[in-house]
Amino acid sequence: MKVRVRVGKSRIAGQGLFTLQNIKKDIRVIQYVGERINKAQSAKRLAQGNAYIFTFSDQYDIDGKVLGNAARSINHSCDPNCAVDITRRSIWIVAIRDILSGEELTYNYGYGIERYGEFPCTCKATNCMRYILAEEHWGLITKK
Repeated sequence: MKVRVRVGKSRIAGQGLFTLQNIKKDIRVIQYVGERINKAQSAKRLAQGNAYIFTFSDQYDIDGKVLGNAARSINHSCDPNCAVDITRRSIWIVAIRDILSGEELTYNYGYGIERYGEFPCTCKATNCMRYILAEEHWGLITKK
């Protein structure tokens, strides 16, 4: 089943991705697509300001800065409605709860604790940590 989505103005940050239909929990919503690049290319592109690099494996990342990758518009949230499922060949965004038509799709970007202060969060969730940070690290910082 292909899930219908649209890119639009987000209350979280810039553009976001919104569903045009109800989605049941555990459904694969959209694939994160792009060019498979090695870690050296990834570091270079990140240094050039490319914000669409997705860690794929120990050897490769996916550069999602390509036409047709609507998944790159999904914003981070501390209270997400989706999660990431990385298979041997692809990256999928999967619903972790039922999602209603019109809702903005979000997932936790899962950033590490090192340099967390450089990535402020604007999700406005009740449980927002104020930083884009993997939930496993939440107990290591205090909310401001």
